[in-house]
This record gives sequence, structure tokens and C-alpha cells, in this order.
Amino acid sequence: MNYNRKDYTDDDLLALYKAILKPRMIEERMLVLLRQGKVSKWFSGIGQEAVSVGSAMALDADEYILPLHRNLGVFTSRNIPLDKLFAQFQGKKTGFTKGRDRSFHFGSKEHHIVGMISHLGPQLAVGDGIALADLLDRKEKVTLVFSGDGGASEGDFHEALNVAAVWGLPVIFIVENNGYGLSTPNSEQFKFRNFIDKGPAYGIDALQIDGNNIVEVYHTVRQAAISIRKNPRPMLIEALTFRMRGHEETSSTKYVPQELFEKWSKKDPVETFESYLLEELVLTPKVMNAIKEEIRAEIEDGLQKAFEVPMPEADRQEELGDMYQPFNQEVVSPASGATSEKRYVDAISDGLRQSMERFPELVLMGQDIAEYGGVFKVTEGFVNQFGKDRVRNTPLCESAIVGIGLGMSVRNKKSMVEMQFADFVTSGFNQIVNNLAKSHYRWGQHADVVIRMPTGAGAAAGPFHSQSNEAWFFHTPGLKVVYPSSPYDAKGLLNAAIEDPNPVMFFEHKLLYRSVSQEIPDDYYTIEIGKARLVAEGTDFSIITYGMGVHWAKQVLQEMPEISADVLDLRSLLPWDKEAVRNTVANTGRVIVLHEDTMTGGIGGEIAAWIGENCFELLDGPVMRVASLDTAVPFAPPLEQEFLPKQRLREKVEAILAY
Repeated sequence: MNYNRKDYTDDDLLALYKAILKPRMIEERMLVLLRQGKVSKWFSGIGQEAVSVGSAMALDADEYILPLHRNLGVFTSRNIPLDKLFAQFQGKKTGFTKGRDRSFHFGSKEHHIVGMISHLGPQLAVGDGIALADLLDRKEKVTLVFSGDGGASEGDFHEALNVAAVWGLPVIFIVENNGYGLSTPNSEQFKFRNFIDKGPAYGIDALQIDGNNIVEVYHTVRQAAISIRKNPRPMLIEALTFRMRGHEETSSTKYVPQELFEKWSKKDPVETFESYLLEELVLTPKVMNAIKEEIRAEIEDGLQKAFEVPMPEADRQEELGDMYQPFNQEVVSPASGATSEKRYVDAISDGLRQSMERFPELVLMGQDIAEYGGVFKVTEGFVNQFGKDRVRNTPLCESAIVGIGLGMSVRNKKSMVEMQFADFVTSGFNQIVNNLAKSHYRWGQHADVVIRMPTGAGAAAGPFHSQSNEAWFFHTPGLKVVYPSSPYDAKGLLNAAIEDPNPVMFFEHKLLYRSVSQEIPDDYYTIEIGKARLVAEGTDFSIITYGMGVHWAKQVLQEMPEISADVLDLRSLLPWDKEAVRNTVANTGRVIVLHEDTMTGGIGGEIAAWIGENCFELLDGPVMRVASLDTAVPFAPPLEQEFLPKQRLREKVEAILAY
């Protein structure tokens, strides 16, 4: 190993030595505890410590790092208390996730570390988001995010690097190339020669370093950070290294040729650096032993404290409450009585514009939303008023943009992400249900992101521009789901969603954009999320619905003036208003649940089940459901009309009256 100390002092080198020695000694202790059954799982970074430690030591303490499985050295270099770290490994309440997640699946805002999820790649976009927030605030900061060579095969890797390049984000992407993705060698992962070959393709600088040489890692990252702070841009660094143990400790290493172990054991980052310092007389055996004894004592003290903490006792209310960032919404009334008639689309645009004025930290992101104003023209003219820093066209990369929203939340910014069509959300699904939804529950980081979802059928747009997919998110704790049916509700609920620090899926039916209008307040106002609205009152039966279903229900009642019915517009689907549902059931005793989504697995099934379980004594008949056919949304208008539940609603009304 060729160590070049450059102009670093003895104290600098000793600091690096102490920093790289600590994670190695912790790992050696953890492997013993694992065999004793006192730690449930372990992902070893032995052999790769120089990448983590050198990178972390090279940054300022308030610059964010997004580590992965083998980056213990990031946590120790940021001086995380070992008792809390060990409590995390043991699933104790005093760990960073209160026993809810394991190993390195956690973050710490105090230490400027963002926790990973098992899907690996999504963290790269979160790093982009933190870097974007710093760029917008004119902070001279850099963000560093790790990827393995295997994880770099994911689409998130491409999306994150591409957006960072296009937007000139101050982020360092470090690829730890250890030759294997679990057991799959690089020859079966990709055909290019080196990861640095990707840099020119994205238009970003790329460097390759010896990942086992801590001085080289430290110096390279330090110089890169200094340069990026002054000239914001992304950089790709490939660190060549090797994993000396299995993917995790129950995995074997039989798939690795023995000669590779022999080669890389001679490049052990801890042993070679220790030998170099002894040869250079920077380190003496006496000092070395004293350092090791000090670290050993710190480890044992941390373990003792962690072992003394009992395993957590489940508290149902705490578990449920921690799914969301605490937020007590205060409903805002219009400042004046001025009103004007606005279409649904205008109401959404109005609310979005007033929220931009009210929250200078709010940034809008989406495909074609800037000069073009979005395909539905919701943000037309916004660039002239707010500028392109805050109204940002994005590449076609839904996953990256949602992840960027989470990263911006880390820096206390708000994001609105527009899905061009709700159907396209599948490309960002993982970020929403696994990152945004779970982040606060796992380690207390809220996701202040609103995702606008132009949804619904009826325009002969076929299977990929017409889906109703709200049920996918209704099933996901940690999200809020809102679906207004009127211009008044659309503006008030959108403003409320943007105020809320939790992730909100905001559904807007495309056919309502220009087909309904209403006199609404000109001023900013909000509506309480989670409260339904009774839009019609009657005694014969109740229709519980939302979105376009509200208008279908009202039309049927107009066509059948001899009947009277409650029409309850849920407006919010998660949480939904159980009290209002109970009240309408008590009023009429007969219920139809209507929605545009397909029948099987739709939200109506949950509502019907809840009524049957909680309101059975109030019912005079079975709860009936009306929904779209269990098919994809067809293109041809006659097929689409048969798919939709509108015609079947009248038949169900006649059936419930006859029951």
C-alpha cells in the first residue's frame, strides 16, 4: 500500500488512525456477540472501513451523509454515542428507531446522517434533495451518498445521477466497488469496465481511488468537497475495495475465489495504515496500545449500558401515533368575504399559488410544469411569478423526484410533486410507500411532500392514463390521502395538505378540472383533513362516496326525484371520517358505498366492513357496493362506459329501495 501523507500533520494521521480503528474493533466485538445470540444480524464492513471513515472525516460535521450497510465508520466518525448505537443493534427502545428497525436502517438529524432503507438505490435521490435545498439556500455545503456496485444496477442510481447533473447539485456519489452484489460478481452485474466510465455520459466529474487507502480517500473527498462548495456540481467517486466477510454473517463466502482473499488481505486498510504509522514513527507501540485500550473501554462501557436497557414494551398508542409527524391543524378562514367563480382546475391553481406565497420554502417539481404550465395548465404563469428555482421542470424520473422531496424535508423545505398522470406514480411507488410513509415512524424524520395525482377515467384515454389507484396508498400507514370533488374543497384541502408536514397523496379527477365550477373565496383558506361533508340529505338510504362518485350520486338523485338520500362526500380517505359515516348510517339504515376504482380491493370494501362491524345494529339491510369492473380501463368509449359504475349505480339504488 502506497501511503502519501502529503502535507498532513502527525495529529491529522493519528486522528484518521483512531477513526478507522474504532469500527474495526466494534465489528470484532459484534461478531462475538452475534455468535452469542446477543445481536440478531450483522452486515460486516471489515476490509472497507477506509471508504466510510475517510469520507466522513473529510466533510464538515453539519454536512449530510447517507450511508448503507457497510458504513459503520460513518456513524463512529460522527461520534454517535456507542450505548445508543448498540441499543439500536439490539432493538432496544433507546436506539435510534425505538426497536422498529435494525442495524444501520436509521438516521440521526443531530449527527447529519440519513438512514437507509433495504432497497438501497432510493437513498441517492434523497441525497439529491438535501443538496438541492442547500443550493437553493445558497449554503456552501456538500452532501455525500453511498452506493454499492450491486445497488448501482437499480434505476434509482441512474435517475439520481441524471437529475444531479442536470440541476448542478452539490452531491458526491461514492460507489463502493467491492466486486460483488451479495454473491453476484460484477461480471454478471454490468458490462462496462469501471464506474468512472459513467461520469462523462452524465456530464459529471468522475474519479477512481484506492478504497483501502484511508489517506487517499480522505484527501480525495476533502478536495472534492472544497471544490464543490465553491462550484456546486455533482461528482462520482469509485472506491475500489473488497468485502472480507459474507454479505451478512449467516452468508458464506464460498463463491469468492480464495486468491482474492489472499490478495486483499495484504491490503487490509487498518493493518496497513497501522504499519505505515509505526514505520513513520507517527505511532509508537505504547501509544497504539493506549489508543486500543481506550476504544476497548469505550466499547465495553457502551455495551454494558445497552445491555442494561430492557427490551421494549409495546405501547399501541405510541406505535400508532409515531406513524405521523404530530400536527394539530388550525383551520384558516378567508380573510375577507370576497369570492369569485372558479373551475376545479382554477381552484387548485389558486391554492397552489397562494401556498407558494405563504410558504417561501415550498418548491414545485414535475414534468413540464414550468414554462409549459403542466399538461393541465395548473401551474401556467408560475415561473414568471416565482422563478425556476421554485418551479422546476424535471426529467422523466418519478422515483428521483419523490426522493428529492424527502431530502428537502430533511432541510426543512416543503415540496409539491406533480405526477403528470396518477398512473405514472408506479415509477415512484417505492419511494412513496417505503421511504416517505415510513420515515417518521422509523427515525423521526417527517416527509413534507404533497404528491398531486391527476386521476380517473371517462376521457377515452385508455389503460395508462385513466386508472384510479387511491387504494394502493389508502393501505399504507404514514401517508395521508385526500380526494376533493368540488372547487371549494379542492382549494381548501390542497392548502391544508401543503401545510401538513406529513406526506399527502392529493387526487384530482381530470374530468372535473373544467366541467365543474363554484363560487369560492378569493383569499387563502383551509379545510380540515379527515372530515367528510354531507352534500345531500335524505331518509331513504345513504350513498358514501368521493371524487367523481359525488357527482354521479347527485345526478341519480336528480333523475329520481321521488327518493331522498344522504350523499356523504368523504373528501379525505386516509384518515377517513368514521363519525360522519356512523351518523349517516344511523340516519337512513341503508348504505351504498360508491367509488370509481375497481371493486376488488377498493376502499369501499374497507368502509363496508367497518360499517358491518361497528354499525350493525343501525342497519336495515346489507351494505351494498358499486364500483368499476375488475378490468383494466378500456380505451373505446362504449367499453369505458360499461367499465365505469355510473350505470350500475341506478340499478343498485333500485335494489336497495326494494330490499
